[in-house]
Amino acid sequence: MTATSLECVLPDADATARLGAALAATQPAQAVVLLHGDLGAGKSTLARAWLRALGVEGAIRSPTYTLVEHYPLPAGGKGLHLDLYRIGDARELDFLGLDDAGATLWLVEWPERGRGALPPADLEVRLGVEGDGRRAVLMPLSVSGEAWLARLAGELRDLPVWGPEEVAPGPG
Repeated sequence: MTATSLECVLPDADATARLGAALAATQPAQAVVLLHGDLGAGKSTLARAWLRALGVEGAIRSPTYTLVEHYPLPAGGKGLHLDLYRIGDARELDFLGLDDAGATLWLVEWPERGRGALPPADLEVRLGVEGDGRRAVLMPLSVSGEAWLARLAGELRDLPVWGPEEVAPGPG
């Protein structure tokens, strides 16, 4: 499948929050999202903004040490935020009890460490540091993800956005 990517500049934390809100506003009923980027690239910041936009109240913790955080979503379902940086082998995910989690949203940091043990993804978000801000490249990984990205492009009117561009899919 050839996918269409979308690229945007996030000059500050507010722009990252706007991207998170736009992703939340346009996401499908079930979504698995792979969050890529070096340490400090903004993965947890984006996930926190996204969950906040979905109506999660109270503390939204980074799962760096717990590996997974569960969030009941006010509109129904459950959001999972995983940070697999400390996973040595994808088989370790079996011990996190994710099979029966009933999650409607998966936000997975360091997904390459869980390859083969995660559900099929809909969207890939690659974050990188650029000057004082960040750059985000979003690429759909499913038919649902393609429709999502098309909806998202309309929501990002206030961010500098490039794309869509035709790209070959990355390793899956």
